[in-house]
Order: sequence, then structure tokens, then C-alpha cells
Amino acid sequence: MTATERRRLWRLRRPRSVRAVAALAAASTTAVILVGIGWWVHHAVYHQSTQIAEDQAKEQLWSLCDKLQQGIVPDSTSTVPYEVVATGRRTAVAYGGGMDDFAPGTHHVMPAPPKTLRAELITTVRLPANPDYDPSDKFSVAGGTNRVITADIPARFLRDGKAAALGVAADANLRVYVVVLPHTADAITRTIDRLLLWAGLVSLVLIAAVTYVTVRIALRPVEAIRVLTASVTASDPRERVTVPATGHEITALATTINATLQRFDNAAAQQRRFVADAAHELRSPLTTLLTSLEVALAYPERTDWPAAATTAARQTRRLQALAEDLLLLARLDTRAPTADPQTVDLTALATRLTEQYGLQYPLAERQLTLTCDSTAPTHAHGNPDEYERLLRNLLDNAARHAAHRVQVTVRNQDDWIVLTVHDDGPGVPSEHAERIFERFVRLDDARSRHDGGTGLGLAIARDLAHRHRGSLTLTPRTLGACFRLRLPRAPAPAGK
Repeated sequence: MTATERRRLWRLRRPRSVRAVAALAAASTTAVILVGIGWWVHHAVYHQSTQIAEDQAKEQLWSLCDKLQQGIVPDSTSTVPYEVVATGRRTAVAYGGGMDDFAPGTHHVMPAPPKTLRAELITTVRLPANPDYDPSDKFSVAGGTNRVITADIPARFLRDGKAAALGVAADANLRVYVVVLPHTADAITRTIDRLLLWAGLVSLVLIAAVTYVTVRIALRPVEAIRVLTASVTASDPRERVTVPATGHEITALATTINATLQRFDNAAAQQRRFVADAAHELRSPLTTLLTSLEVALAYPERTDWPAAATTAARQTRRLQALAEDLLLLARLDTRAPTADPQTVDLTALATRLTEQYGLQYPLAERQLTLTCDSTAPTHAHGNPDEYERLLRNLLDNAARHAAHRVQVTVRNQDDWIVLTVHDDGPGVPSEHAERIFERFVRLDDARSRHDGGTGLGLAIARDLAHRHRGSLTLTPRTLGACFRLRLPRAPAPAGK
């Protein structure tokens, strides 16, 4: 089996449920923690048990020393193995606690006392094996290396013939050996290890089960949210999930999903309204065009053909403008990146467009003055055609509603460019300050249709501003309407 096949098999076998993954993660984490705790407890218990065995051996050691100093030979009955040896003597002075496994009647087991005597010393001694002892006896110390505690007693310190009572010479040195039994510490440690093992296994099972059940209970609202969300369709996005009153992350998830569904519902409603409005706007010029052509064809001899052609051309241009606006809005809705971004001087662009619009309104038709007020070049990064379309839409709207004057100002303010278009027309009521930026919205529907407006100019202008990381708002004014365009400044091109 190849490595790729093994990975694929692991992906198929690994738990996919969040409950199982959480239970496995909790059990794995707990296992690591319990292993660490068990290792620490094992060593702590073993150290403490060994210390207890050493204390027990020390008590036995000094009890034996007291008897020897009194000239009393200790008996062999003892719970702790011990042996007393002396210089100049081949056999042990005394022994007990299992040391008879070595048959010390001919020779002592422990080494003879050294020349340098010590009051107390903890060391290790290799004990010889005895084929006659029972290996199953856990209290036997034959054939192993054991820790021993020793104490030295010079025979010259013994008075009144006590050395002779012990069977040693007056100038001999005695050494008392007491074996630190390892079985006590080992037995306690093994018992604790078994308890820890069973407790750890039971804890792992309980923690995994509790985690599985807890996560399952916690995910019930998520499952309910999933089921309800799955029933939401594009034709009926009005379903909402139940928000739990617990205040935890599930509540935040439900709130977010409801907000998302609400945006989806609003978008669907906006799309339906947009399609209906677009069909209505397209039907009006098509109806006018079709009616004029049908009348002309029905009565060709009485038709003013130049006037009919003029009407048809006007309605066709209106259809063309509406189709272009709809295509532009569809492109803006896709959030596609700006094509061919360049550095554009908005001051120069606003000045040129203001002059062009000023030439379109001669004094004979309407006395309308368009001016542009600027103090310095203002450079913005983006598409020149889209910037021109944005400013044209603002100027179209201002010129359509102005009484006599349209004022354009362009200023640099810190890292931003602020461009305002102010007309002296009737203005916009404050309650409609945001509604006028919606698509196909016309506050004065009859006049807008007569002037050729589609209700898309300001919506397109705001979308273009957002596309260039800017904003377009209506600023309150006592006279007329003032639109404020705010765009990020860009560095001036090299050489300017």
C-alpha cells in the first residue's frame, strides 16, 4: 500500500462527527495529563516509601548499637535483615531478619569494617547468592545489590568485659549492617501503579463519554439551525432560526445566520423589485415606440413621418441609455476589480465637464450657470471612464433640478479628496436623503420621465464611489441639494 493510499484510508476511517472528534481529543488530552501525573506520583510514592524503609532501618540500626554497647548479642528475630561483623573474627557477631539464608556459621556475608570508622553511612553491598534459599520469598535479600545503613563501634569503647561477652578482641572494630528492604517500596509503588492505571482507564472512558454527550447536547441547536437553514430557498427566504436565550456562541451563530438570511431576503426582494422596475422602464418607451409606429403604419398618408421618426429616435435613445445603465449596474454588482486603473486629476475632469455642460444650456433655453471652484490638482487612483461617468451623473442630476446655478467645488482634505455638487433647486426632503440613491427611485416621477431620467443615475454614482473605496452622500442645505463625494487621495504622477 502506497503512502497516498494509506492517507486516503485514514481519511475514510477517521471520525467525522464533531462529537467523536471532541471526545477523542478530550480523551487524548486527558491521557497525556494522566500519564504525566502517574509518572510523578509513581516516583513520589517510590521515594517516600524508600524513605520510610530507610527510617525503619535506621531505627533498627541504633537499637542494635545500643544492645552491642551493653554487651548484649542481638537475637536473630528481626523484621529487617542485619549483620554485625568485627575485625579479627571470621564469623558474624550477630545476624537476623533473613540473613541466615547465607549460612554465616562459617563466614560473615558483609565486608569487614574498614580502618576509617563512620558513625552512620548509607551505601550499597552486593550480596552473594545462596542456592538453598527460596527465591519466591520476597523478604529474601540474597543474590542482589541492596542499600545498607552501617554504623561502626570500636571495641575499646566497651567497658567491663563487654567486648569479651560479644566474642571480639579488645582492640577490634565492630560494624553493624542493616539492609534497607526494597520490597516495601516496590510493593507500595506497584499497588499505587495498579490503582492509577485502573483509575486512569475509568477516567478516560468517563471523560470521553461525558464529552461526547455534552457536545451532542450543545450541538442540538446547531442541528436545528442546519435543518431550518436547509429549508430556505431563493423563492422563499423568509425562514428564520430560533435564537437561544443562553447567550453563548450558538446564540451569536443564530443571530449571524438570521442577519445573513435577512440580507439574502433583502437582496432577493431588491432583485425582484429591480427586475420589475426595469421591465416597467423598458415597457414605457417600447409602448410609445410601438404605438407611434403602428399609428404611422395604419395611416401612412396622414402621418408626419419626420415627427414619427423623431419620436422613434428619442425613444430608441432612451432604451439605449437604459440598457447601458442596466449593464453597468450588473457589472458593478459583480464586484469585479477596476479595469485599467490610472491616476486621474479630478480637478481637471470636473473643470472640463462643467464647461461642456455650460455650453449645453444656452441663454435662450434656460439661464443656467455651471461653475467649478478648485485650488489645486486632486489626484485619485481608478478608472478615468468610471470617474467621468460618476461626475456626469451628478451634473445631470444637478442640471435637471437646478433653477439657475450649479456649483462644483474640489478640495484636498488630508488623505481625501472632497468634491461637492450643489444646485439651487427645490432640494431633497431629509426623509428621502438615502432613498434617492436606490435604483429607479424618482421623487418627481412625472418630471423625471419627461426629462429622460431613469432613476439610476445616483445609484450608479454611489456604486462607482464605493467601487473606488469612497462615499457619496447628500449634505443638508437650506437651499437646493448638495452631493458630497469623498475619495482617497493618490500621489501625484511623476513629473507633475
